[in-house]
Amino acid sequence: MKLVAVDYLAPNAEQAFVESLHQTGFGVLKNHPIQQSLVDNIYRRWQAFFDSEEKQDFLFSKETQDGYFPPSVSETAKGFTVKDIKEYFHYYPWGRCPEALRPQLAEYYQQATDFAATLLSWVEKHSPAQVADKYSQPLSHMIKDSQQTLLRVLHYPPLSGDEEPSAIRAAAHEDINLLTVLPAANEPGLQVKGKSGEWIDVPCDFGNLIVNIGDMLQEASGGYFPSTTHRVINPQGTDQKKSRISLPLFLHPRPDVVLSDRHTADSYLKERLRELGVI
Repeated sequence: MKLVAVDYLAPNAEQAFVESLHQTGFGVLKNHPIQQSLVDNIYRRWQAFFDSEEKQDFLFSKETQDGYFPPSVSETAKGFTVKDIKEYFHYYPWGRCPEALRPQLAEYYQQATDFAATLLSWVEKHSPAQVADKYSQPLSHMIKDSQQTLLRVLHYPPLSGDEEPSAIRAAAHEDINLLTVLPAANEPGLQVKGKSGEWIDVPCDFGNLIVNIGDMLQEASGGYFPSTTHRVINPQGTDQKKSRISLPLFLHPRPDVVLSDRHTADSYLKERLRELGVI
């Protein structure tokens, strides 16, 4: 298995991208319309936020899941007992955010959400008829007016050397949502698990946009689009002293959306958050 960046401007971009999602659970786009200068600026300004004590003023709310999540409450991936080596901030348009940083995040959130709706329309358009018939409504309609879509600003701090044995930046996991849209981080480390169990580096050229399937789309498509296991490994050598910032947008449907005979979006999300230990 190999992940190849698809040129968004190519005539066959839609088909090639959706086929990559079907085969690997991941798709990588280059020459996409998300503004790279905006992403770069967000990375720099949020690095300063995570380096400051201001973050303590925005400690997360367990009820609303917005705000700053320190390393002490970081996620433990399903099936693991050791917490990931990371801290992060959850941004929703209705949630808390440092006012100086809000305009950029709001702009990016809108850009990325609009683009993700386009990608969902590609997925539906190029789904086989028997798969498309499973969708309770058009995929792009599932996110219309959703208050659940989450932008996470992730900070993987430099390694100190006293981390718990076996702890890594993000242990192997799958995402919960429909699609995750992720600009390439400022440092490498993202890997996807291949069908034979091998770990494959995701192309991380600065400017690439990485998209992966979440469990909800796997559920809605009857497994045609796989929610593939991925992780972020620890850096080696001098790179251990470098921070890593990433900016995943987790595209969530409205809570009432029917995913399958077994689940609505709300029931599925709550089941997974309980498994992660965050509710």
